[in-house]
This record gives sequence, structure tokens and C-alpha cells, in this order.
Amino acid sequence: MKKYYNRLTLVFSVLSLILMLFSLGWTIQNQFFSNGASGAIEQVKPVKENTEKDGKVVVAIGDSLTRGTGDDSGKGYIGYLVDELKEKSKEKIMIHNFGVKGYRSNQLLDQLKQKEIQRKIQEADYILITIGGNDLFQSGQTFLQMDEQSIAQTKESFLINLESILKEIRTINDSAVIFHMGLYNPFIDLNDSELTTKIVRDWNYDSNQLLDQNEKAVYVPTFDLFQLSVNDYLYTDKFHPNAEGYRLIAERVASLITW
Repeated sequence: MKKYYNRLTLVFSVLSLILMLFSLGWTIQNQFFSNGASGAIEQVKPVKENTEKDGKVVVAIGDSLTRGTGDDSGKGYIGYLVDELKEKSKEKIMIHNFGVKGYRSNQLLDQLKQKEIQRKIQEADYILITIGGNDLFQSGQTFLQMDEQSIAQTKESFLINLESILKEIRTINDSAVIFHMGLYNPFIDLNDSELTTKIVRDWNYDSNQLLDQNEKAVYVPTFDLFQLSVNDYLYTDKFHPNAEGYRLIAERVASLITW
């Protein structure tokens, strides 16, 4: 009888051990799938990249005025514009200056095909353009020859290029505000000033009309800034602005930028 009870006790002990091991295994497995597995998945889950820009991005394209030729400090209107904007806002400003001395509108149009230029324009909140001075003045040759028919043809070609420039920018970035600087007359104190003034004003008027046809495109007049005291604001080459001339342009642009 005693042997019978011993065997029975042994059977119950074995069964209890099996049941305990089974329960332990089930608990571990359940814990892994409910916590451990999901935790592992979360660890390999890719982190979403923060695509928000830090501050405002300004892209400047165009000719020597964008480059700042004539300003001994090297800042140009872009540099003074940054100073003006920093006074208006504490927001960070990123500037990309792609100005090239001597550029004409057809060359700027070609530049817009460059991948790096397109990438920066795509990121821009504001796009600043100075172009047309070299198309019209041609290093002063235009007003020496004073061929009005040739000037009219030059203006027509420029307007076609300017329209293509605006369209190209819009295919890259459809939301940035575009600012196009009008021309001043560096020869207003010379002979035939009445005629040269008319030519520059007509050029500016037609450029302004074209800008008005484009959404978020602003024409920025500069003619009046130099009109009364042109020599006070020109560099020694009597063509490019000096530091004070660039400051005037920067103040005009800054007054139009809001954020």
C-alpha cells in the first residue's frame, strides 16, 4: 500500500513539474510577442526625417549688381539686405548668391538649367533677380550709337528671355516670391539725358508689365533712387553702384519683404 502511495505521489510530482514548465514556457513566449517583438520592430523602424526648413532661404541670381561689383566692402545690395532683414526679424536667413559679373538675360536663362541652381531655387522662399543692364547698356555702347531701332529689338529679346526666366523659375518653385530689380540710368548726367532716360524708363515699364502678369512676382523700381544724385551713388567706374547706392537698393527691397 505504501508503495502505491509513493508511486501516486511521484506521478503527481511529475505532472506538477510538467504543468509548471508548460506555464513558464507559455508566459515567456507571451511576454516576448506582446512586448519583446514589438519593441524590436520599433527599434528598426526608420526615423522620419525633419524636412522643415530652419529659417528663410533667399536665392539671388543675375549680373554684377547681384555680385556686388563696385562695393569695396564686397557686401553689395544682398549683404545690406541681410542686415536690414535681421533688424526686422530674428528668424534665421540663408543666402545663396549666384550672381555673375557681365551676365545678360540669355546667360541667366542658361544658368537656370544647372542642377545646383535648380536645387537651391527649389528650397527658396524669396528669389531676387538683377538682369537687363548688360542687355541694354552693353558697356555704354548702346548710348554712343543711339540706334533706337536696335534698342527696340534688344528690348524685345530681353523681354522674351525674362519671360522664359520667370517660367523656368516657376517650374522649379511655384510658391517663392520673385523680386526683379528695375534699371537705373547711370548716364543721366551726360548729354542726351532726356533720351537715355526715356529709353530706360520704357525698358522698366515693359519689364514691370511683364512682372505684373506673373503671380508672386514683384517689380522693384530703382530709377528714382539714383535720379537726382546719380554720381553720389555710383562707383568710380560710373556704372555700378557704390556702397551707398547698394544700401538704397537693399532698403527698397527690404521694405517689400514681409514674413
